[in-house]
Amino acid sequence: MAADPVLTDEMRAALFGLPGYQEKKMFGGICWMVNGHLLCCTRGDRYMLRVGKENEAKWLQYPGVTPVEGPRKSMPGYIWVESAYATGPALETWVNRALAFVQLLPPK
Repeated sequence: MAADPVLTDEMRAALFGLPGYQEKKMFGGICWMVNGHLLCCTRGDRYMLRVGKENEAKWLQYPGVTPVEGPRKSMPGYIWVESAYATGPALETWVNRALAFVQLLPPK
């Protein structure tokens, strides 16, 4: 399932001005990296965010949030957020949650 162009543009706007990020096509969608680490993706009508294994359970309690599970394995530390729960300021909040984890990682 390809990335929704509207969600992709919303994520670009949320990340605008963030130093050290780059955009890549991955996982069948569009992903953004910060200092060489995956931060987030858009795929279909939802966002994937890297929040870290230790934070995953906390964020899974929110509506519209599910774990990332692939056909062969799960991806601990990553969550899906349905776009209906991540619009406008809510998207920036989710991005900041992911940034709080990813910015703790050493640069690659």
